[in-house]
Amino acid sequence: MGSGRLVYILGVVLLNVSLTHAQTSSPPKPPVQTESLERDFFKNILRDQKAIWTSPLHINRSDAKWMIPSAIGFGGLLATDRITGDEIAEANRQVSVSRAVSQMGSLYGLGAFAGTFYFIGREKKNARARETGLLSAEALVDSLIVGGAIKGISQRGRPLSGRERSEFFEGGNSFPSGHSIQAWSVATLVAHEYNDSRLVQVAAYGLASAVSVARFTVHKHYLSDVLAGSALGFGIGHYVYHARHKTTSADSDETDEVDARSWPTIVPMYSRHNSQYGVTLRWSF
Repeated sequence: MGSGRLVYILGVVLLNVSLTHAQTSSPPKPPVQTESLERDFFKNILRDQKAIWTSPLHINRSDAKWMIPSAIGFGGLLATDRITGDEIAEANRQVSVSRAVSQMGSLYGLGAFAGTFYFIGREKKNARARETGLLSAEALVDSLIVGGAIKGISQRGRPLSGRERSEFFEGGNSFPSGHSIQAWSVATLVAHEYNDSRLVQVAAYGLASAVSVARFTVHKHYLSDVLAGSALGFGIGHYVYHARHKTTSADSDETDEVDARSWPTIVPMYSRHNSQYGVTLRWSF
């Protein structure tokens, strides 16, 4: 089974858990006005970028209580990156597994994930799932822009790039970890949308953490790269949710009710003659 299909299945499973939870609990009222989010999607991205890049102008003295310890810890990782990177480079047993796990933070994987939420939410008139898909896509685009810009500025060498490894301004693209910033931006958005479900929050943050660790153990990034990417992704997801999340009114036409037809059917695929193995997913809409 390919890594793309694995990512897709994980996204569907998490969505199914989210929708099923709506049947067994009393969640907050679903969001509305998703049409405005769709219409203003690209405008909202421009607004996000303005807020993100001007955020340093809003730092005040009260932020020192967390910025100073964070800076010290991050500096410690930077100082030891080459040592830890060279150490993990000597281990190869985990590379294949780490490579598969890290694909959960890829652009196409997370894009399929956001699309799954959006289209199922639209089909089932589930406003919260629909908004989650839209805002996940918005956070993903924001993370691509921010991550790409910082990579272009920092130009840090990757762990396996030879003598220039770990060095900044040497034409590399290691800092920050793109997979980490993407995974954490989407995971944070999903966790905020489903803040009434501890299971969804644990799953979202757990998968994002696994992606970040995998980028280090697969020899693609240093620890400071994945930490910076994770922190940036969390901040982006947090901002997008609070800036765009809509609160419903009592007369909303859309509902969080989900019937059994929204559950995906997982069917094993097995052909010994053709040496084909895997699974397929089926829905009845």
